[in-house]
Amino acid sequence: MKIMRKMLVLLPVLLLIHTVQAAAQPGEAFRDCPGCPEMIGIPAGNFVMGSPLSEKDRDSDETQSPVTISKPFAVGKYEVTFAEWDACVAAGGCGGYRPADSGWGRGRQPVMNVSWKDAMQYVQWLSQKTGKTYRLLSEAEWEYAARAGTSTVYSFGVEEAQLGQYAWYSGTSGKQAHPVGEKLPNAFGLYDVHGNVWEWVADCYNGDCAYHVLRGGAWGYSPRLLRAAARGWSDSVERNHFIGFRLARTLP
Repeated sequence: MKIMRKMLVLLPVLLLIHTVQAAAQPGEAFRDCPGCPEMIGIPAGNFVMGSPLSEKDRDSDETQSPVTISKPFAVGKYEVTFAEWDACVAAGGCGGYRPADSGWGRGRQPVMNVSWKDAMQYVQWLSQKTGKTYRLLSEAEWEYAARAGTSTVYSFGVEEAQLGQYAWYSGTSGKQAHPVGEKLPNAFGLYDVHGNVWEWVADCYNGDCAYHVLRGGAWGYSPRLLRAAARGWSDSVERNHFIGFRLARTLP
């Protein structure tokens, strides 16, 4: 297991959905094709990335800095699922790799046991299939989308006692991942931004592209690593049952 987080020890708006022909508007849910992942338009804006010195359990690499998201973009409403990944494999994409589901089932379970390089194969396949520019989120985009206009510890506020309403984590998961969308969404309508599986983002870790950043925490992790500002990282070829990913799409 190579997920690293300092000295981290692993622990066991109702929206209209449609297929779009034109650019999606912020707040609008859409699919680019039948069976394609559902996406939500996210507006441009400004936010402060990272955590204040006063935040409980913060790490030293969460230094606050102002960030401008200059253009709207789209984000997966859910983490990519096994059903979506398996469709890629069935179509001859994703290197034919069929990741193990740890006996928890496939379908709407978040795909896991996928490396950063595997995720990039899915991105490339979906972009070719749809003619749209799919990609992984940048780390700044991920935190902006996860926070959904908030500046608190979690997207819903500061109360750890409420976390179980929004996240599968060590206190609620029963030691496994769960189908996407079963908890409450954030204010942008995104599900599982806290917990379920860690999500690969596009950024290399500290400039070393042998490693990539992970965000969001996972089903076996404690609340401190599900905070909106919390960061993880791993070897870019690491595959394990804590790691999946979420999509972004560039909007015209």
